[in-house]
Amino acid sequence: MIENQKTSYFAGDDALDDPSAAVSSTQGFQDALDRCLHRVRAGLSTAGLRNPRIGLGGNRWAYCDGPDWVMGFFSGQLWLCYQLSGDATFARAAQMRRPQFREVLDNRRARDHDLGFVFSLHSVADWKLTGDPTARAMGIEAARALVARFREEGHYIQAWNPTGPEDRTRSRFANGRMIADTIQNLALLHWAHRETGVEDFREVADLHEETSRKYLVREDDTTFHCFLFDPASGEPLRGETHQGHADASCWARGQAWLIHGFANCHRLTGNPAAFDAALRLARKAEALIGPTGLAPWDYALPRDAGHPVDSSAVAVTAAGVLLLADAATGEDATRLRAFGHRLLQDLLDHCDLTRTPGAEGLLAHGAAHVPAGREDAMLPYGDYYFMEALMRARGHRDFFW
Repeated sequence: MIENQKTSYFAGDDALDDPSAAVSSTQGFQDALDRCLHRVRAGLSTAGLRNPRIGLGGNRWAYCDGPDWVMGFFSGQLWLCYQLSGDATFARAAQMRRPQFREVLDNRRARDHDLGFVFSLHSVADWKLTGDPTARAMGIEAARALVARFREEGHYIQAWNPTGPEDRTRSRFANGRMIADTIQNLALLHWAHRETGVEDFREVADLHEETSRKYLVREDDTTFHCFLFDPASGEPLRGETHQGHADASCWARGQAWLIHGFANCHRLTGNPAAFDAALRLARKAEALIGPTGLAPWDYALPRDAGHPVDSSAVAVTAAGVLLLADAATGEDATRLRAFGHRLLQDLLDHCDLTRTPGAEGLLAHGAAHVPAGREDAMLPYGDYYFMEALMRARGHRDFFW
């Protein structure tokens, strides 16, 4: 279990007396958003039709080589830029990537639990902002493929793909496994339900969200990254991690995925249990981060021991708590907003690359997969959620989720 590093839940008693004392003027967030838009525009000629995957030395991008769960995040940034500016250059750049997303739909080995990340930020965004019927059809097709991963025996969406008889070890690892990340993909199902009226979409999303609350959230409001079920019976077995420090620790980005995901489930369904879960996890995240500084990549590890931080976890958390603040009232809303603004200011103080000449991304110091050696890098999902959080801090509420 993870112990609190401070006793209060949100930004402290001082924030209650004067929330503005803990954050800079939101005009600073607008200035940062303007720099993000400029950076994305400037990078179009470098990226071409490629989709950033992870940062390299010198703040350059390495790009996806075929279908990849991160491929939608640059499209998401392009659509946010189009939404903010009305400049059709951004819309065309996103739409020109459509054949790559068609490839995902046409290849069963390329489809997994992250179809919502991929298609909400590409096809659904396109449909919402342009009304393109092909984009709508692709989004619904992706939602049907995501529903097909639902395991009735355990009421969860299967995470990764087993590779089949040629790799028994991989099959044993993947079968029966749900992970925290999938909560972010449920918005695709809720959107498809609104578009079509097909109840399967809503039912699967609601059941997976309920299972996530039941098995991924611990009693102390930290979270498991993974939970394993018996693949045949659906019997719950144990919580584990794949990208965190240890099975009993709390991977920071996993906690962030669940904060944002539960908050969005509440927005889409009105389910008070989803709101309560998001609020509890947000309170715990603030307590673990403490009054200053960035989130470590895993909350079980002290920041003063040289462990990597994860700017992407901070960006997702910031976007999630600001989303939650819009649904909260009174003191909770005030504290959530102050917490989200402080996280954004921490990113601007320690990770902002939008003032760095030659940098191709927006944020430094992302931790993609520390156990695999992928740390201290630009990450396209950190960049996307950074822009989303900045927009939420400025009062925007219409997104692609």
